[in-house]
Parts: sequence; structure tokens; C-alpha cells
Amino acid sequence: MAKWAIGIDIGGTFTDLVAIEYETGALHSLKILTTHTDPATAVVQGVGRLMRENGIAAQDVLNVTHATTLFTNALIERRGARTGMLTTQGFKDIIEMGNERKYDLYDLQLDRIAPLAPRTLRGEVAGRLDAEGREIEPLDIDQALKVTGELVADGVVSLAICLLHAYKSDVHEQHLKAAIEQAHPGLALTLSSEVAPVIREYERMSTTLANAYIKPMAQGYLDTLAQRLRELGLRSEILMMLSNGGLSHLEDAKAHPISLLESGPAAGAVSAVHHSVREGKDNLLAFDMGGTTAKLCLIEHGQPSVTFGFEAARQKRFAEGSGIPISITTVDLIEIGAGGGSIAHQDELELLKVGPQSAGSEPGPVCYGRGGEEPAVTDANLILGYLNGGYFAGGTLPIDIEAARASYAKLGGMLARHPDDVAWGVHDIVAENMAAAARVHVAERGKDPRNFVLVATGGGGPLHAYYVARKIGVKTIICPPDAGVASAFGLLVSSARTDRSRTVSFKPATDEVQELEDMFAALEHDVAANLETLSGSFGPCVLRRRADGRFIGQGFNLTVDLPDGPYAAAASAEPDAASWAARLEQSFRKEYERKFGRTPPNVPVELVNLRVTGLSAPRRQFEPARRDVAGAAAPIAARPVYFKEAGGFVQTPVYRRETLPIGFGAQGPLLVEEASTTLVVGPLGHATVAPSGSLVVSIEDLQS
Repeated sequence: MAKWAIGIDIGGTFTDLVAIEYETGALHSLKILTTHTDPATAVVQGVGRLMRENGIAAQDVLNVTHATTLFTNALIERRGARTGMLTTQGFKDIIEMGNERKYDLYDLQLDRIAPLAPRTLRGEVAGRLDAEGREIEPLDIDQALKVTGELVADGVVSLAICLLHAYKSDVHEQHLKAAIEQAHPGLALTLSSEVAPVIREYERMSTTLANAYIKPMAQGYLDTLAQRLRELGLRSEILMMLSNGGLSHLEDAKAHPISLLESGPAAGAVSAVHHSVREGKDNLLAFDMGGTTAKLCLIEHGQPSVTFGFEAARQKRFAEGSGIPISITTVDLIEIGAGGGSIAHQDELELLKVGPQSAGSEPGPVCYGRGGEEPAVTDANLILGYLNGGYFAGGTLPIDIEAARASYAKLGGMLARHPDDVAWGVHDIVAENMAAAARVHVAERGKDPRNFVLVATGGGGPLHAYYVARKIGVKTIICPPDAGVASAFGLLVSSARTDRSRTVSFKPATDEVQELEDMFAALEHDVAANLETLSGSFGPCVLRRRADGRFIGQGFNLTVDLPDGPYAAAASAEPDAASWAARLEQSFRKEYERKFGRTPPNVPVELVNLRVTGLSAPRRQFEPARRDVAGAAAPIAARPVYFKEAGGFVQTPVYRRETLPIGFGAQGPLLVEEASTTLVVGPLGHATVAPSGSLVVSIEDLQS
């Protein structure tokens, strides 16, 4: 009996779907326009079509795995629920005060990002814990219920509860939760002690509030999706991709939707790792470009970089401090507003600019013929010959090239430039914007992009990878099979993952190692219990310990890997407690010296946040069927394609990817089309089909 898994990734423009069959290695994909008014509609239509066209029986689907940018967009566009907040008395303005740092020091008219809960929807509760979690003032439940009632009367449907020092003890927050649930059973509640139990009041508060803001939308959408998939006959488990690059079950995602914010890009990074490790490459720049945004992630030794906080909905895209700080574990990536739907326009200085505004899927670029009037990147790529209007999205979406030309003729008239030159300018600006972001992202991590391989995925990644690589000095590009739906595929090869953390104050030089071991053991038990619910599809669980440390007196922390435990669980254990303490301190000092070049003398170390990660690999590994093609490959067509280094349009051979045999090689310029994307290989590139089926492009050095 065939056994299938289905991956679904909702993007700003397209919803991508992939179905894999484990026994035969079959893979089928589909790309359809996202339905923004009801995203579940596109999902259900796509899944139904995928099943019908490929003979997939509902009872043979083992699981459905999902990623989405819906909740990120809700934060950016302020489309969440009417949300209130309860804080300890005297602290309700922390969310407005922030950390009192300006993200642009010289801007006298600086606008801070507005809180998700305005002051009128923030209430205070009497009661207080000290920094050790001990009660110094009893919680006033009656007052808290009165304040909550006033907020509910004002239309609040979701409530964030963030009390002082709740990361140390959740007793007051849990008491509040029990009382409010009884008095207001329909009110959605989010506790800081459950979402972000770590120090730094502003970051903890903003994370809790953001979770509360999107929670009703997330619960409604995920419940609707599950119900409509059941109506298709699917009774299989629904898994959700988290921002950390791992999978979790649906109920966990509904309780903590904040963990889904970067789920789509995380799946793209997982897919890049999966394909590139098969090529023997493990130091990568994963470049994923869709219809709305482009993302870049640094991958070293086969592992995506991970961070424990990021900013959502920035006022200024590259200005740290201009967004909403979110304290979750997430794949570390940089994202810019450059996608196929990004709109080209003339700015106030009469210069050509691209994005960050996007036409999305509704109405979409002009060439979609759905009412779009402003020229977009996809229109430019069509004019330049990079895209085949008759084979866009596998020929499922009619394309109007004349409408695209007319839109660029209008923009060209404003700029006093030929439409073809404007179209090239748009393509080049997108490549330069991505290259600039890549240089910053890689340099900030002390790396040189020339030492990495660029992995191009998404509908736009293979279209733009050649010129991005040339700008940053990368000599090798990998374009995996079905690159246009790589994020949806990444969902199906990901591990299950759970992250847990808690704040402590542990000084290895003086404190008892056994106390540290007890706290780590409690976190590991929680992680393992969470992953146990997925043990039918994933396992066994591998645990990893980390900690945020600092030299005492420093204001910021450095996250370091720690040795596996247990740490001196018994008096006779080897190594003993003193040796463990020395090893823990040395773990921090070595990483600090590696990152900063030196360590301060005679300053003790303190661990302030403990972190445990649990990973469970899929029990079923997908091995794609080998795509053997007999005979020599021949172009299916040739058309004029614009290459700047060739001086303009060049008659260029066009290949279909499914006709290329293993070992195929050809010098550029050439195009390789598949249903979900097109790989552009310029005159200095040489394309080869690797044994894995990936296309590998080697770029000649102009100076050689």
C-alpha cells in the first residue's frame, strides 16, 4: 500500500504543495495563487487537486505538514485580534518605553513602533514577587477580575498576562489564569511564563503580547484548516513547521502561534541543507526568493544558524530596534522586500526603485491579467526573456506579456529610458539589494561569502541567483530538483524539534553543580515529554544543552554549547563536581575568545539562561526516485534573452529540466525550465546535472 506525506507552504503570492511517496520515491508538486481573504481555500483546493491528479487516496496519507507566513503578515499589517494586557502594578508602560534606545540616533522625528495593545487596553494588577520568585505582596484576584472585566467590555478578545519575575515563578500568573478562565471562559489567554520564561522585561512582554495578538486568528485558521482537510477524507496527523526549523504538533502551535512566525523561511533552509549535503557541500548560503520577499540564511557544517530572538515588523527593514522584539528560537536569516511581485517605481528623487511594496497574488504583477497596473519584478523577467509566458507555473497561469511591456513603457517614459533598459535595471537592483543584504549578514558573522555555495530555491531564487552570485563572488550555485517548491519539500524531511529555556543565576566558580544539573534535567524531561507525542513518526530524541552566559557586570549575553550531562549526579561520578564546574566555565570562555578575540582577566562567569533542544529525526526517510533520462538532451526552444555582459539580447537555448540526463553539461548562456521556476545561467556559467538530480552551476572568474 502506498504511503504519502503532503507538505503545504503558504506564501504571500503562491501556495506551494508537495506530495511524496515513500516506497517509490515519487514526488509531485503544485503551485497555486494564495487566496488572501481565506488562505485555507487555496490549501484545500491545492490538496484536492494534488490528490486527484496523482491518484493519492486519503487513507494513504500519513501526515500533512504545514508552514505559513500568515501570522507574520498579521503582525506587519496589524490585522490581529483586539488585545489587552495585564501587568504588575506600575509596569504597564514598559511595552511603550522599551529599552529607551533610538534605532536612528540622528532622527529627531523618530516614530517608535506602536504597541500591539494601546494604553487604554493595558491594566495593572496588585501583587508582587521578588527577583527570586518569592511572594512579597499577595495577588489581588478581585481587583484583577475587575480590570479584566473592563477590558472585555472594551472589546478585548485576547489577553496577555506578563507579571514581574514570572520567569522565576509562575505562581501568580497561573492563579490569574485560573480565575480569569472561570470568569471569562471565551477569552484567549497568553502567559509570559509559558511563552517566554526568560529575563529582560521588555522583550518578554513584547513576545507575550505578540502571541496574544495573533492567537485567536491562529486558532481559528488552524481549526478551520483541520476541519476542511477532514472533509477531504484526510484523518492523518497535521504537523506544523516552527521558526526553529523543526516540526511540532498542531495543538502546540495553536497555543504558541508566535513560534510559527518564520516557519516558511525555516523550511527553505532545511530543504537547502537536505539537498546540498547530498552534494557533499555543507557551508552554504541558502537563497530563497518567492513572490513577496527574498531570504538568505547562513549554513555552516550542515546546520542552519539559529538565534534566540529576532525583530518582527520593523519600521525600517535594516534598522535594529525598529521592530517588535520576539524571544523565540528561530533560524537566523535576513529578509528583504524583493520578490516576483515587488513593484518597480520612480521615487521622489526620480530614481528607479524596487519594493518593498508588493503586488502579491491579488492583483499580482501586470502580466497576471488580474487587475495589476504597476510594473513588478515578474513583468521585468518576462520582458528580459528569463520567463516563458506559456509555461508559467507549469502553464496553469495565463500570462500577458504585452501588458507587461506596456507597463514598462510607461515607467520608461517617466525615466526617459527604453523599457528593456528599465526591465534590466529592475532585475539588477533586485540582485544588488540581495547581494548587499548577503554581504552584511555574512560579514556580521565573521565570514567571507566567497567561501560558500549559493543554494537557489523558491520561484525567484534560480531566476536571480546567477547575478547575485556574481556580485558577492560566489563561484558555485546549486539548484535542487523542484526548487520552486523547496520550502514545501523541506517540511517533509524536517525533524521534530522542541526548545525549552529558563532563567537562572549560576556561577560555576561558587555554585553547586548539582543544582544546575537538576534544572537541566527538568527542562530535558519537559522536552522529551513533548516529543514523545510524536514518537509514532519521529524518534528517538537527541538532547542538546546550551546556556546564555556573560562575565559578571556585562549587560548582554553570549549563547554557548555546553557538554552533555549529567553533571556530577552522584558523589562518585567522574568527572567530579569541581571538574564539571571548570568545564562549564571553559566552554563559555573558549566561545567568548573565539568570537571577540580575548577574555577579560580575573572576571567570574555567570550563566543566566539555560536552554535545551530536543531533536527527533523522521522514522521514514524519503529517497527520491532516480531520474534517469535516456539519450542526449536537446533544447526544446531558443529565444532572445538579455545578458548585460553579452551586450544585450542573445539567442539562448531553453531546456526542460525533466529531459536532462545525469551528467549533462553545457556552457551558458542557457535557461532550464521546470514547472515551478526557471534557472538562468549567464555566459560565464557552466551547468551540470549532478547524480542527485541537482543542477550545479560553476561561474567562471572574469579575472582568470
